[in-house]
Amino acid sequence: MTVFSVRHLTVYRYRRPVGFGRHRLMFRPRDSFDQTLLSCMLKVCPQDARIHWIHDVFGNCVALVDVGVSASELSFETTIEVDHTAHIPLDLEMDHRASGFPFSYDAEEAIDLEKTIARHYPDPGDEVGRWAKRFVPYGNTARTGHVLMTLCNGIRESFSYVRRSEYGTQTPGETLALRSGTCRDFALLMMEAARSLGLAASFVTGYIYVPDRDGSVTLGGGSTHAWCQVYLPGAGWVEFDPTNGIVGNRDLIRVGIARDPGQAVPLSGSYDGGALDFDGMEVQVNVTTQPNDLSAAV
Repeated sequence: MTVFSVRHLTVYRYRRPVGFGRHRLMFRPRDSFDQTLLSCMLKVCPQDARIHWIHDVFGNCVALVDVGVSASELSFETTIEVDHTAHIPLDLEMDHRASGFPFSYDAEEAIDLEKTIARHYPDPGDEVGRWAKRFVPYGNTARTGHVLMTLCNGIRESFSYVRRSEYGTQTPGETLALRSGTCRDFALLMMEAARSLGLAASFVTGYIYVPDRDGSVTLGGGSTHAWCQVYLPGAGWVEFDPTNGIVGNRDLIRVGIARDPGQAVPLSGSYDGGALDFDGMEVQVNVTTQPNDLSAAV
């Protein structure tokens, strides 16, 4: 087990004092068998802010922040500590009926999985679908785990990672045509590719631990991360990070899960002013490790 500490600072600056609409933060990790939340802190400046928590439709913890004063700077600083256990499914350890591809979900499961199986984005000419089928061997029945692993690594090896400051996520078709994108773009492409093969897939937002950055306090030294999950009977929701070719949760800190990337934005909100009032923003994310003194008690 490893204890991960995450400090995430976002600062918005304006050329004059402005008013603020409600801001929505998704930063509190989901407790599970493979990660336990040890501590969680949210600091907002200006301090005259009202914070209350809700669970969204997917069960994610969301902080809603209302700032009651005008200001020329607005900042959110979050700090979390998570006891993390690497969970790498051995050969995805799924039910025998799902080990061969294609397979069908149980009728009872299919009812709840329906919206995560359905494709969400137009795909003229079935470009994404035809590309996904390239990872399914011809001839004998393919192994489900092999199909998904090669799909995940296919994105990792054949696409270029490009950081992008613009808001939003590329459509899967755009990412496929450009052969480049961000982690959110790659996660969505893999989701839609898996859905085109009849598999249930969800979007995950969170953080990733990068050993080379451990202890770094360099501004801009990190950011939030995104990957996806695919539901496999017997194995459950298995995580795939196509940006890094990771299968399982190694070094991944799960914060929010959603059907579509637009439902899992780490921080969103508004201000009362013109476009020229905005003077820029700064984001700093640092993910570090520390000795786990609690492991004996867990």
